[in-house]
Amino acid sequence: MSKTPARLVKLLAGRKEEDTFRQLTSMSGLIDFLSNDYLGFANNETLFSKTFQVLLNEGIASNGSGGSRLLSGNHKLYGQLEPLLANFYKAGEALVFNSGYDANLGLFSAVPQRGDIIFYDECVHASIREGIRMSNAKSYSFLHNDLSSLKDRIALNLARNDQKDSMVYVATESVFSMDGDSPDLKAFADYTKTNGYHLIVDEAHAGGVLGKNGEGLVAKLGLQEDVFARTITFGKAFGCHGAAVLGSNELKVFLVNFAKPLIYTTGLTPHTLATILTAHTFFNELSKEPKVRLAENIAYFKDQVKAYKLNDYFIASDTAIQCCVVPGAKKVKTVSKKLLDKGFHIKAIVSPTVAEGQERLRICLHSFNSKEEIGLLLKLLSSFI
Repeated sequence: MSKTPARLVKLLAGRKEEDTFRQLTSMSGLIDFLSNDYLGFANNETLFSKTFQVLLNEGIASNGSGGSRLLSGNHKLYGQLEPLLANFYKAGEALVFNSGYDANLGLFSAVPQRGDIIFYDECVHASIREGIRMSNAKSYSFLHNDLSSLKDRIALNLARNDQKDSMVYVATESVFSMDGDSPDLKAFADYTKTNGYHLIVDEAHAGGVLGKNGEGLVAKLGLQEDVFARTITFGKAFGCHGAAVLGSNELKVFLVNFAKPLIYTTGLTPHTLATILTAHTFFNELSKEPKVRLAENIAYFKDQVKAYKLNDYFIASDTAIQCCVVPGAKKVKTVSKKLLDKGFHIKAIVSPTVAEGQERLRICLHSFNSKEEIGLLLKLLSSFI
């Protein structure tokens, strides 16, 4: 094989010097406070067996889809799944993508046009940022969860804009992946609706967890008619893989025609679609006890944070994502390593994923974590930081 370019070697060396070097690791045998498998669906035997039954009932024995959805890959389970998702999430239509990254890439790179303007929360997913970068629209960030900052940025940049037919898009998340907090979605929706702007909400970490039936925060608040598009993913609370964009029929048709991550990607396997279908069809049956246990674990975790006087380290959150800010890449990695040595799998999150000085331990709570594990984790954490 040819030699790796010196420039790439230098960039890797820089990551090591800055202590931001990444490696693939296994969590086998460790206590899981890391994964996004909030309800334990990824290893749910009932979900596994019901999925297999769906494939048997449908007479499906295929290993793959054989092509993109616009070629041979749009097999019959898509036709069952997308209407079910639209109903589940109280949306007009649903369009399934291969991943949340693909969904955001397709949505943001295709929909905003040249002359349009996108305003996005400074803490949005990397996939949203990448989609925006690939679009022909101008873009500006606003301060995290700060509606006043958004209003100021819009007023400033619209005054400079000489294109009268510009569309304004506002992008945020219902639960932020690196903070675990949420914006005042109703206030954002009221503001964007009043001004004729288009609100896009990423619900990756809300689907399956928030809402009476796991339909996410937008539908829980009854805001689905005020939101232009939602992105949901299935690799977190639903324990599957893939994602979908929710919106109007016109949006779905547009994405089928212009979203390159959909057009040029091999479709999901029948087994993957059957798993998503099963997870949503039997969600209430499968999630009833796990949702109760998760809520109890979140409450217990927050009580233990107070008991160990760790409040000042944690970002306020009522969700399964609890973040302990430990500034400095070296320090936060040291704490993470100490926890790993005690059997707890928790990742240190460093720059560029978060801003320098905001390095943190991202702790994900699950229905299957025990109170003993939570208590010991916070006891150790209090001694390490």
